Amino acid sequence: MTSTDPTTERDGQELVYDDTPAPPGRPVRLVPTPRGFWPVAGGIIVAMLAPFFGILIGSTIGAEDPSVRMGPLYWGFFVGAVVGGLGLASALLGARQLVRDARSGGREETREEDG
Repeated sequence: MTSTDPTTERDGQELVYDDTPAPPGRPVRLVPTPRGFWPVAGGIIVAMLAPFFGILIGSTIGAEDPSVRMGPLYWGFFVGAVVGGLGLASALLGARQLVRDARSGGREETREEDG
């Protein structure tokens, strides 16, 4: 019983392979995300998580001298805060694009170049 052919029966009933298309149903209209959505989403995630990862990395590095224990932790948090600030800037620029896209009604502006 090492046959690799697919079975044609399941639970004693013969399987039917039908190539006809599915019946038409409700039409699906795919709407793309508006401009600026992904920079906002990514910027918020980076702005929230970067300081935490900075603290995590700073505490993992640690210090050899116990009297300077906060040195790597401080620098890790500082770098995380700077990266988080860049994420916040990305979120704000994306929000500006979202507002502009909503005001224009989502239509693309086309300019004809004189040439």
